[in-house]
Amino acid sequence: MGDDIRSSDADRMTVTLNGTPTAVARGTTVSDLLTQLNIVRERVAVEVNLAVIDRDAFAQAILHEGDHGEIVSFVGGGMDERLRIGPIELKSRLIVGTGKFKDFAETKRVIDASGADMVTVAVRRVNILDHASENLLDYLNPKDYHILPNTAGCYTADEAIRTARLARSAGISDLVKLEVIGDQRTLFPDNEALLEAAKVLVKEGFVVLPYTTDDPIMAKKLEDIGCAAVMPLAAPIGSGLGIRNPYNLRIIRETIKVPVIVDAGVGTASDAAIAMELGCSGVLMNTAIAGAKYPLMMAEAMRDAVHAGRLAYLAGRIPRKLYATASSPLEGLVD
Repeated sequence: MGDDIRSSDADRMTVTLNGTPTAVARGTTVSDLLTQLNIVRERVAVEVNLAVIDRDAFAQAILHEGDHGEIVSFVGGGMDERLRIGPIELKSRLIVGTGKFKDFAETKRVIDASGADMVTVAVRRVNILDHASENLLDYLNPKDYHILPNTAGCYTADEAIRTARLARSAGISDLVKLEVIGDQRTLFPDNEALLEAAKVLVKEGFVVLPYTTDDPIMAKKLEDIGCAAVMPLAAPIGSGLGIRNPYNLRIIRETIKVPVIVDAGVGTASDAAIAMELGCSGVLMNTAIAGAKYPLMMAEAMRDAVHAGRLAYLAGRIPRKLYATASSPLEGLVD
């Protein structure tokens, strides 16, 4: 809120908005607040201290110190707002890789079952000797999916930059999932080279989604240079170990403003749900689905897990307690 930053402490007060203490200027109306938050007033309902404010009264409803406000929007099927990454708006918070499936037809079936509308694709040489060979994009029309080229297999910043440029020259999009691998055995990213490559590609107008470690400092650096999202690993690529360090993921989510998308290490649906319950914006996976005994069934499970985890995060879980708390009322017990 730019106006608040310029005001002195004496001109500021604290109100609680959607559960978060927020500093606003004294005299701020509901209408002022929605304007500062870039919220379209025709699409929301506002409650202050448990009283619903009529839309016609937004300009007259003045907020006061200690007020509790709720701003809610209307969405279909219980889902929250769509995920926005740079200029891209996604219907699904599940992003699926296209490798390791038995053929392109299975890839298409699985993607459709997952509900994902963004898919990652590797950039590889064309087989110039086989003119009849199939292409993945024959099955996944870029008009129906957001195609996210990745720089998988690149071990230097120069390799990753070159691969990204080649992908964009193919005319698909300016998106790139940026990977610079630092170790062949673990496939952990080389964060120094990643940052170097990201700086170049951001300056060239790419929408950069970097695969990184679960390091909050590196996540902030990647945000600061202009990356559209940050994609920390949950565990090594393809390991299926699940969320190894939920605390770092939570710190990253609380530290940066761009979307946090968990990438690598998810093994089953509960892993995806945990990532979303931590407040992450989305989950990207490939092996967990492609390597399952029944990939189509796992794709459906992952779709539902991401949905459930997001709703659970928005609903707000109960606090953890050491001892029991009775759920049934104790009043009126028969003596």
